[in-house]
Amino acid sequence: MARRKNAAAGGRPKAPLGALKPLIPFALRYRGRILAGLVALACASASTLVVPIALRRVIDHGFTADGSEVIDAYFLALLGVVVAFALSSAARVYTVVTLGERVVADLRSAVFARLTTLDPAFFDRAQAGEIVSRLTADATQIKAAFGVSVSILLRNLFLFIGATAMMVVTSPRLSVLVLAAIPLIVFPLIVSGRGVRRRSRAAQDRLADASAYAAEAVGAVRTMQAFGRSAATAERFRAASEEAYAASRDSTRARALLTGVAILLISASVVGVMWYGAQGVLSHAMTGGQLSQFVLYAVFGAGALGQLSEVYGDLAMSAGAAERLTEILAAEPAIRAPSPALPLPEPARGAVAFEDVRFAYPTRPGYMALDGLSFAAAPGERIAVVGPSGAGKSTVLQLLLRFYDPQGGRVLVDGVDVATVDPEALRARIALVPQDPTVFSGSVLDNIRYGRPDASEADVRRAAELANAHGFVSALPQGYATQVGERGVTLSGGQRQRIAIARAILKDAPILLLDEATSALDAESERAVQAALDTLMRGRTTLVIAHRLATIRAADRILVLDDGRIVETGTHESLLAQGALYAQLANLQFTDALDETARGKGAKARPAPITAAE
Repeated sequence: MARRKNAAAGGRPKAPLGALKPLIPFALRYRGRILAGLVALACASASTLVVPIALRRVIDHGFTADGSEVIDAYFLALLGVVVAFALSSAARVYTVVTLGERVVADLRSAVFARLTTLDPAFFDRAQAGEIVSRLTADATQIKAAFGVSVSILLRNLFLFIGATAMMVVTSPRLSVLVLAAIPLIVFPLIVSGRGVRRRSRAAQDRLADASAYAAEAVGAVRTMQAFGRSAATAERFRAASEEAYAASRDSTRARALLTGVAILLISASVVGVMWYGAQGVLSHAMTGGQLSQFVLYAVFGAGALGQLSEVYGDLAMSAGAAERLTEILAAEPAIRAPSPALPLPEPARGAVAFEDVRFAYPTRPGYMALDGLSFAAAPGERIAVVGPSGAGKSTVLQLLLRFYDPQGGRVLVDGVDVATVDPEALRARIALVPQDPTVFSGSVLDNIRYGRPDASEADVRRAAELANAHGFVSALPQGYATQVGERGVTLSGGQRQRIAIARAILKDAPILLLDEATSALDAESERAVQAALDTLMRGRTTLVIAHRLATIRAADRILVLDDGRIVETGTHESLLAQGALYAQLANLQFTDALDETARGKGAKARPAPITAAE
């Protein structure tokens, strides 16, 4: 995925925990749970702060001849405090941790929902493995911090504030010394926290790189083993894992240094205050009970501040993960519904037109995939699009589906510019059968029903029969309920193609796009599927990218593309008679099917062999 500039890379640096701010709206959805957690935190902190007062009373008044009753009363009260502390602590842990789990679950869902709306240009620059890493590893990092660390943070923040207030009440003179040391402790934490967040972001990036490579390698395991690249692939992943470890080690080193410095400064300040207080007891400026009470509050405050420094490091690490997730939340799709969106005419006719369309892919801005393309398809017309590799055939389908917007010209459906309508409304009128069909992990029934989720089982079976898929599906162990595995790994290429065709048949859209729809079928299956496609294409506007002769001949018109332009148009026979590019493609791809007369016409020479596949 293209890296975005962050605070470390340039621009105005963010506060170490600034990247966590986008999580606040997710938490504010649960104000009742937040309030319950704050009440539990206040009760737990108050219970803790009562203990030094009881200790002072025992020291100053309990060790006398009649002090046993005082000691019994105070220790009985302390038992009640312990019970209150235990109950409030349990409530605090439950409310705050479950709040963190809820927030992270909502965040993960929101990020995935945003991913489903982003245009293909975003994924042209992205690695699927890195995106998955953001949804898993980064979300887990945030959950660990937001669920546990925030609970510890709030508890110690309450305790620190309460202990500081009680220190002032107990001994204002000693409190001045303690409070003067706090800026000296906090400032290094803030400065080093930025380094922790930056290193955590780098560690998460390296982990995402390793995850992306692993996902790619596992997905291509057959190719990897077929070429004997298992050892090399394992070595490359080991190197990627080492980079992730090194980045994580640097992040942990910075966090450990932060924690060590904080503990040193805090402990040294407590020792200094204890020494100064001891001098006050010797000079009778304060009682031993007062000093004990103050020291306990100082220890509570110092311990809370020390834990705050450790939690601060955890949250700084989580800020790096949150930054990566919120980048996706902040991403805006380039393809979106305009406001207001124009409605498509009803009933749908299926007319398609390209008017002087110019387009270059975002990843290749200097190369025009389509350069002034113009044609029109009447409702119900069948148009085949052929041409050499890179001629722009598949780009025509991508623009019609509005996966991209052209840099010039217009794409029209039923006379309406597709850029002015809701993309979902546009795509509802189009059925696609791609060259490399997508089969999802799940049952055969679910995969075919993907074309129309509300379809009945009878409708699914009818679509499968038309696509010549019912025979092999019925022979599967559980028939239509058979699980096909990730990406349909248990099916052959031809079987996956027929499921994709059945899916398109079930959708029953007025515009049909076939991108090498029969390329993975054997001759027998192709004949059956071609008959089904002939039935399917009746009354529908069909754009076909193909090099199979049967598909080409079924077209009403053939468009020959080269370098993003239409260089020839006509029927199969008329284009063969012209003896130009189409004739050469025919000679290269259809030689076995053409008669001797067609072959004898020859073709104009071109500098290099050209295939019809894109």
